[in-house]
Amino acid sequence: MLISIGLPSTVPDTPQSSVLDWAREVDQSGFSGVATLERLVYDSYDSLTTLAAAAAVTTRAKLLSSVLLGPLHKNVALFAKQVSTISKLSGGRLTVGVAAGSRPDDFNASGVAMAGRGGRLTRQVEEAREIWGGARRGFAGAIGPAGGPQVLLGGHSAAAVDRAARIGDGWIAGGGGVDMFRARAEKFRSAWRDHGRPGEPRVVALSYFSLGATAGDLADEYLLKYYAFAPPYARMVRDTTPAGAAAVRETIERFAAAGCDELVLSPCSHDIGQLAALRETLHR
Repeated sequence: MLISIGLPSTVPDTPQSSVLDWAREVDQSGFSGVATLERLVYDSYDSLTTLAAAAAVTTRAKLLSSVLLGPLHKNVALFAKQVSTISKLSGGRLTVGVAAGSRPDDFNASGVAMAGRGGRLTRQVEEAREIWGGARRGFAGAIGPAGGPQVLLGGHSAAAVDRAARIGDGWIAGGGGVDMFRARAEKFRSAWRDHGRPGEPRVVALSYFSLGATAGDLADEYLLKYYAFAPPYARMVRDTTPAGAAAVRETIERFAAAGCDELVLSPCSHDIGQLAALRETLHR
C-alpha cells in the first residue's frame, strides 16, 4: 500500500512557508505523494492552486486532490484547462479526486444549487475528458494542453459509489475509518464488475493522524472544528482518527488489510515536526 501525505492547507493559520516545506519534505522522504482537501467557506488554501505550488517545489512526489468539489467549478472548460495545466507542468504527476460535495455554505457562496449536483458532476467529468482528448471548442481548435489525469470519484452514498464505478478510474474514501472504508470499497468493486469495467480499479482512502504528547488535543481542536457543520460526523471522524504512534501504525495495517491501494495521511497540525514523527513511527 502506498502512503501519501496531506498538506496542511486546510489547517487554520497555516503559514505559506509551512505548506511548501511539507511538500518539499514529502518529496525527499520517500512517501508516494502529496494531497490537498478542498473547502470554500473556511480558513484554507485553494486546492488546485496549492497543488500547482507543490508541483513547482517537488520533482518526484505524486499530486492528488482528495477531493475537489466538482459542482463548484461551474466553468468546466476553465476547470479542465487548469487541471491539464497542472498535470502537464508536473510531468503527469497529478491525479484528480472529485466529489459532489455536501456543505450548503460552499454551494451558497458559489451561487450553485445543491439539488442535482450528482448529475452535474457526471456531466462535468465527461466534458472534461472530452476537452483533455482534444475536442474542438472554437475556431482555434482545442482548449489544451492535451491530455489529462486519472479521475477518482469520491463519496460514501450508494449513488456516489455507483457513480465512481461507472465513470471513475477509481474511488477515493474520505475520513471515516477503516470499517466504513472496507464496506464501501467492497460495494465499489462489486459495482465496478457489474458495470463491466475492465481491470482493477484504484482504491484510495484518507485518514487524519496526530502524533506527539498533545496528539489527542490537536486532533480534537482541528477535526471537531473542521466538521462542526455536522456534529455526529465530526465525532465519528475524530473517534476513528489515530492519535499516537501505536494507533497510527495499527490504522495503516488495517487499511492495507482492507485492500486499500493508497492511504493519504492528513495532519491535524501544520507543525512539520508531525511529518518527522510520522517517519519515525513508520520506521520503528
